[in-house]
Amino acid sequence: MTAMSITASLLDLVAIALFILGLHLLNAPPTARLGNRLAAVGMFIALVMVLVQTAGVGWWAIAIGTILGALIGVVAALRVKMTAMPQMVALYNGAGGGAAAAIGVVEYYVFVNSGAGALDPIVSVSLVLSMIIGAVSIAGSIIAFLKLQEVMTGRPITYPGQQVVNAFIALAIVALGVWFIASAGTLPAWGFLILLAAALALGVLFVLPIGGADMPVVISLLNSFTGLAVAITGFEINSVLLIICGALVGASGTILTVDMGKAMNRPLTNVLFGAFGSGGGSEPAAGSGGPQNVRSVNADDVAIMLAYASKVMFVPGYGMAVAQAQHSVKALADQLEKRGVRVFYAIHPVAGRMPGHMNVLLAEANVPYEQLLDLDAANAEMPTTDVALVIGANDVTNPAARNVPSSPIYGMPILDVDKSANVIVLKRSMRSGFAGIDNPLYEMPNTAMLFGDAKASVDGLTAAVKAL
Repeated sequence: MTAMSITASLLDLVAIALFILGLHLLNAPPTARLGNRLAAVGMFIALVMVLVQTAGVGWWAIAIGTILGALIGVVAALRVKMTAMPQMVALYNGAGGGAAAAIGVVEYYVFVNSGAGALDPIVSVSLVLSMIIGAVSIAGSIIAFLKLQEVMTGRPITYPGQQVVNAFIALAIVALGVWFIASAGTLPAWGFLILLAAALALGVLFVLPIGGADMPVVISLLNSFTGLAVAITGFEINSVLLIICGALVGASGTILTVDMGKAMNRPLTNVLFGAFGSGGGSEPAAGSGGPQNVRSVNADDVAIMLAYASKVMFVPGYGMAVAQAQHSVKALADQLEKRGVRVFYAIHPVAGRMPGHMNVLLAEANVPYEQLLDLDAANAEMPTTDVALVIGANDVTNPAARNVPSSPIYGMPILDVDKSANVIVLKRSMRSGFAGIDNPLYEMPNTAMLFGDAKASVDGLTAAVKAL
């Protein structure tokens, strides 16, 4: 081995170690930022080594691609709203799958034009698998993006015989893939193109019947697909770095998918084939649907309850994210703490649109990490909580999950806000949540509704508390 190859291997090892350490540090909010930074350093090292090792062999094309990609990433990260984070994750995830598929396509045509007799068996298997999985991932991720961005409906799109069509396409992919491997890569170009088109079609049809409520789980699953495709691509082009990085992404994506399924008490098969989720609250406002026997209060009434409480539990949800009310919530909490009120934040694993959504928003507002309680810790505090202030969290506070067997979310772990002495729900209207179902919490005797924009409502509460 040359000195350059030894140095490259060592730096690849450093990059891999930084990726692993970065993932580990993401386990806890206080260390998550450091984990992101270390992983970014690892990626920078990996990119530099790719450029160094390809000097003289199209390095300029790789350099241009790296610079363009970095610029797009920086601009997107600065401009994207937290409410649109799942869409961005879907696009980035799709880009990784698309890259793996593109490498497979290029490798195939390079082999065809080289005049070589047959592909190495390992390369042959790796090429076809990375291309198929990568194509499914990018096509599915694009549909997920379009659904979440509301370019197309977030409702499940189904049609008669859908599963039969999907099964037929999957069988065609398997048959063409086996043909490619058995022929050692000498599959005719038309057959390879049909294989690619079938994989893209399967990605589209795979995501169409999945509703908006389950989309975060699907994005996580597609992320694991991308990791798998990238890892397999590593065997294809003989890159240990890609193999390990892809395995890390695939494994973490799979773990996240399983954890999200548990958080919603929904098996993966139900997510993929259940066609559940309306895509975000399709019911009309109060007076024409949903719970009707609700008690409405004003900011002054709520301010008195909060100011003279012993313990207040904030329960953030997607409504807080949409209104960008996290800084207003922190300001209200500061006012309450000045009066001696103990303040906590109840964080459900799937509150918002992605795991960690609420944690990031509240960290942005400098909420102390020790005040963020996970599901179990928050529920243990609920019976001794004087006021639970629910800010746009619908489905994760729905008691139907505990006591209505016919409910689509029955069995899903929820935040037991109804067990607190008083519940104040901040909502714009009586529309349902992301799952598209009614919430009986709103009609309970200890619950009152404060209607209006979340940020404006919280700012009003802060001003009213100050005035007391």
